[in-house]
Amino acid sequence: MLKRILKGKRGEGYIDVAVGILCLLLVVAFAVQLFPVFTAKQQLDIFAVEIVREAEIKGSTNVDSRIADMREQTGLNPTIRWDCDYYSGKKIQLNGDIEVLLTDTVDIGFFVFGSFPIEIQAKATGKSEVYYK
Repeated sequence: MLKRILKGKRGEGYIDVAVGILCLLLVVAFAVQLFPVFTAKQQLDIFAVEIVREAEIKGSTNVDSRIADMREQTGLNPTIRWDCDYYSGKKIQLNGDIEVLLTDTVDIGFFVFGSFPIEIQAKATGKSEVYYK
């Protein structure tokens, strides 16, 4: 009798479904942990484009107020590196190249396995629209 019960496969489908649901939940949990990295990358790209556009309009890399606004809007605090053809000080002559590189670190954690820092970068380029005499 016991041998026949152990050989029977009547409840096998329930175990397969339970294991499948467990795997699906782990995949969804992993995706939820990774989603903030993609949104942070998108926000960093927008941050870079916005401050380069401000620098193009002003003809200068002195855009601290716009940077402060973007930091407040996005919640990111990236390191900013400018690479420009400077005219004098922080001024950029008409059609001078403007390039900015933003770098930030986003931590992802997967339950008890710890935190994994990921470095994300955004780059934007433009040309100055101001003529200095």
